[in-house]
Amino acid sequence: MRDAWLAGLAAVNLPQRRLHPDIGDDALFGGLDLVATLQAGSPVVTKGLLATPALLLLTMAERCGGGLAARLGRVLDRPMHCLMALDEGAEADETLPGGLRDRLALFVDLNGIAWSETDDLGLDHDTLTAARARLGKVTASPETVETLTRVADRLGITSLRAPLLALALARASAALAGRDAVEDDDLRLAVELVLAHRATQMPSDHVEDPAPPEPEQDDTPPDQTTQPDDTQMPPDDMLIEAARTALPEGLLAALAAGAASRAAKGASGTGAARSGNRRGRPLPSRPGRLGGGARIDLVATLRVAAPWQPMRRAQTARVVQGVLVWPSDIRVKRFRETSDRVLIFAVDASGSSAMARLAEAKGAVELLLAQAYARRDHVALLAFRGVAAELILSPTRSLVQTKRRLAGLPGGGGTPLAAGLELALDTAQRAAARGLTPTIALLTDGRGNIALDGSANRAAADADA
Repeated sequence: MRDAWLAGLAAVNLPQRRLHPDIGDDALFGGLDLVATLQAGSPVVTKGLLATPALLLLTMAERCGGGLAARLGRVLDRPMHCLMALDEGAEADETLPGGLRDRLALFVDLNGIAWSETDDLGLDHDTLTAARARLGKVTASPETVETLTRVADRLGITSLRAPLLALALARASAALAGRDAVEDDDLRLAVELVLAHRATQMPSDHVEDPAPPEPEQDDTPPDQTTQPDDTQMPPDDMLIEAARTALPEGLLAALAAGAASRAAKGASGTGAARSGNRRGRPLPSRPGRLGGGARIDLVATLRVAAPWQPMRRAQTARVVQGVLVWPSDIRVKRFRETSDRVLIFAVDASGSSAMARLAEAKGAVELLLAQAYARRDHVALLAFRGVAAELILSPTRSLVQTKRRLAGLPGGGGTPLAAGLELALDTAQRAAARGLTPTIALLTDGRGNIALDGSANRAAADADA
């Protein structure tokens, strides 16, 4: 389905260039060709993929890092390239970085579309060429801009790029239809295609409007009364309804859930990123000095030193056969390594929770365990009841063992909440010392009544917690 969609974009008449999430700056912006430079004896600079206008296809967009997203965002801020991000993420938290996603106007969902139900896109090159020639003449009234901004605000969209992109699409729609001004149909299309999938809320249909003001007396004779303007903008409610109609059932909730999971700390399933010089994912090299365990990036060092060879040879009294490398040319390697994650379940097994919530807590833990197992996370289990907290299971990847210990967890007694928090923190610190990234999942009703010294004192228990 994706290939069929991309094949239909041939009518856009722009060269398509595929970008990998790990593409380097040299491939994007061009740079010194080291081999050609050493052979020619003079700097040879190559052009990057962004040297000429193109339709950029970012494959595996869900793996795009913040650095590449920032570079592509800067490129999209200039009217030269267009970008299509092919998001193949299987989970809601696998998606584009927010800054880059904010710059893309349209959202196309190919899930659930059968091949037998599709036809070619059928874009006509001549029609697109004529629309491009007309686009510069298409006008939009200030009321149009105000309407799009107001509708975006009512849909809970905070980015100002959204109404700007909607305005651009409305003008393009008018140009494609052969019109020189934006009309109501163009506005509705812009709201459906640009604003609907960005919505975080839908205004209620039952909100009571404020009472209309008392009509003023009009002394104008009947034959001189101003006639209504036929060119006024459609009401905002009509555009809100257009956005509501354009959204498939449940899509708004799914998008909101995905945004929430992306915003959650550590929701990616991997631990903290750590920089090093030995192993991990390669990062661009940086200037540095030899020593301290640093590893020299030979290719990057030669690339920096090559353009200066004629000048350095002229300054050197003796004849040198090799490449003259100065300390400022040294580039050292860098790597980024992500640690494993451990999910620490701190379960309240006291009497207040055991009566009503312990079974629900066990069910919630089992659901989280399934997700942790799919991400190959470590899990640890501790419970607090009576007068103390107990580490039932140290960090492990054994799903069966964790479920067995969880099923046999008894309930009853007081709620030593402070002891549970203290043990959870201690477990997290020991896991961090082993190189793991800890996350604590606390399941409790919060009604602590046992202090750290074991006494049944609710005030002291609250203060300790």
